[in-house]
Amino acid sequence: MAKRNLYLDTKPVEEAAELYLNALRPVVTIQYETIPVTESLNRVTRHATYAKYSSPLFNASAMDGIAVISERTVAATEVAPVTLKEKEDYIVVDTGDPIHPPYDAVIMAEDLVETKDGVQITASAAPWQHVRPIGEDIVAGEMILPSRHKIRPIDVGVLLSAGITRIEVVKRPRAAIFPTGTEIIEPEDTPREGSIIESNSRMFENMVIEAGGEARRFPPIIDDYEQIRDHIAKAACEYDMVIVNAGSSAGTEDYTVHVLRELGEVIVHGVAIKPGKPVILAVVEGKPVIGLPGYPVSAYIGFENFVLPVLAMMGQTALKKNEVVTASVSKRLVSSLRHKEYVRVKVGKVGDKMVAAPLARGAGAAMSLVRADGFCVIEQNSEGVEAGEPVQVELYRDKAEVENTVVIIGSHDLILDVAADMMPNLHPGMFVSSTHVGSMGGLMALKRKEAHLAPIHLLDEETGEYNLSYIRRLFGSGKIALIKGVGRTQGILVKKGNPLGIKGIEDLPGCRYVNRQRGAGTRVLFDYKLKQLGIAPEQINGYEREAATHMAVAAAVGSDGADAGMGILSAAKAMDLDFIPVGPEEYDFAVPLEYLELPHIKAFIEILKMDEFHKRLDELGGYTYERAGERILNI
Repeated sequence: MAKRNLYLDTKPVEEAAELYLNALRPVVTIQYETIPVTESLNRVTRHATYAKYSSPLFNASAMDGIAVISERTVAATEVAPVTLKEKEDYIVVDTGDPIHPPYDAVIMAEDLVETKDGVQITASAAPWQHVRPIGEDIVAGEMILPSRHKIRPIDVGVLLSAGITRIEVVKRPRAAIFPTGTEIIEPEDTPREGSIIESNSRMFENMVIEAGGEARRFPPIIDDYEQIRDHIAKAACEYDMVIVNAGSSAGTEDYTVHVLRELGEVIVHGVAIKPGKPVILAVVEGKPVIGLPGYPVSAYIGFENFVLPVLAMMGQTALKKNEVVTASVSKRLVSSLRHKEYVRVKVGKVGDKMVAAPLARGAGAAMSLVRADGFCVIEQNSEGVEAGEPVQVELYRDKAEVENTVVIIGSHDLILDVAADMMPNLHPGMFVSSTHVGSMGGLMALKRKEAHLAPIHLLDEETGEYNLSYIRRLFGSGKIALIKGVGRTQGILVKKGNPLGIKGIEDLPGCRYVNRQRGAGTRVLFDYKLKQLGIAPEQINGYEREAATHMAVAAAVGSDGADAGMGILSAAKAMDLDFIPVGPEEYDFAVPLEYLELPHIKAFIEILKMDEFHKRLDELGGYTYERAGERILNI
């Protein structure tokens, strides 16, 4: 039987990081190089740097005007002007011209009255008036920059002014990056079943560059012990750091840890972090070699916690500190006592509080990293947090951007992506953030003051009316406005050509179905139709299988994961599926009256009314928008 890497003794994150840095400090050599100052932006100085020249190099005029002998101007007043003669009492100067004795002051051109004999002045000039003395800015021999200073654009200018043209800086650490896995293919290759398009290494490459290093990404290595060993051994001799992606877990073909034990010393294998437990921290030939898990989120979190501190040590830089804010978490988060967990969240300011809405928690959910505004960290030995409790969130976006974001929680529709795309283009500095929890989940978020708007499409089975009755029942009257959104058609998504010949909901028993989550308007409509037809939920194979968005339903049907699912026409078109209409519905936005005058809410409502927005909806297909943006007040 093939050997597995079972790592039962995982170490806490902080302990693992400190243990690794302590192992590296005695063996890692910081390297330096001398480069032109003009190429030194963002580099770190080795030593303190001292001025070669003073600036200015001479006494210089600070203004356009005339250089004068100040004592000859003492008598000048508005009632008794003094006339000065050129070359006898003054010389004409421009800003930056040298000032030599006997001249010791400058009078601005706008304070002069020209006469046929010279100029007339109505006020005296004090000695050294408008004259920049030698060394006013920089004195030869004074320190310009300290050691371990990250050079900024202004520093480059000052260094050159002081006569410094070359400077010794910390050499950028060079990292070799190896993706591994027999199933891995390059993005330009055609994928087959079982193929995984390799992308983590390109993420690492750019994270190394952003951290001030240089990166060399190598082609993927198949799961072969000798090949992995030979590549790592060679790279450890030629580069300052080696990053190996995938092959660090407990699989029978995860060879990385065995290779590193043969080539050097494994300091840590397995950390108490979720996602990202299978991290390997090793030293080979005095170089840090780090094995990161293959799932994108695990890889990212591992890089942040273990690669960035090593790059900072080697590059002599300080780790970047993101702003941390206190936010109210929008739903309960259950966590394992054994791990420190990083939960990706969307963040927005609703009323006077920050709200954090958790995103997908899976280690492979790379889009959650793209969508996230930050991380909420649940510490080890904590069982989690309850909805509404305060949590600490490390922001990955500027706080001002977060505060100018429309927070939308509720039903999913592709039009939210369209609005999110248009908002910063039409209203720079304003953004749209949407989290998909279903219509009822959105209304509950409004009730808890965790969102500005809730997109909803809830059918009242008794009246056939959409949305209004639900708002009245939950909020009473006079608190919520309904902003009309779009009309759309709900239907059954099936494979191209409809191979099972499905004509309606009555044909779904016996098919593999994918449902929407409880509280979703689509689920409410589906249940209503089942009741009308006398079909019990138990007759639907997959009734309990839930998807959070229309696109997730479409993806399941398109990938042969299901035969059918309820959704909207635009999702069917996006995945090239057939669509069997079930009925029209109204997709609207509930918003508390107190938020209607907020600038970013007004901007969002205006987008709903715009011709450009309607044109984009026509391209998606399946929408009507005659009343989009219309307010129904005081429900």
